[in-house]
Amino acid sequence: MENLRPLERRISAMQNEGMATGEIAHRVGRSPAQVERIFTWIAIPRSGPPPQRSPRAIERRVLTLRAAGETHAEVGARFRRSERFIRQVEGLAHFRLGQELLGSGRSSQPDRGATG
Repeated sequence: MENLRPLERRISAMQNEGMATGEIAHRVGRSPAQVERIFTWIAIPRSGPPPQRSPRAIERRVLTLRAAGETHAEVGARFRRSERFIRQVEGLAHFRLGQELLGSGRSSQPDRGATG
């Protein structure tokens, strides 16, 4: 159940509690037929977590401009976006780069028992 999407986990939990398909559909805002299809999809084994996404083009460009010394406001003016938006893009780019550095073979959850 670790590789399921949030909606799939929620539907699976409700099914395990013995809830009827119609009630599950009502609670998650889907049709009973859609919930039945999701039950079928949940049963299909998955090879692992979804692939990690690398930074998008705008994120790479923002990082390059910031490394060149431009302020958030200057970069925002280039993209016709607010300074706040550029800060968010930069933060997400750093997050994605950090995930790449950890390696794609590792899980998204840190190993809390490891030392070193």
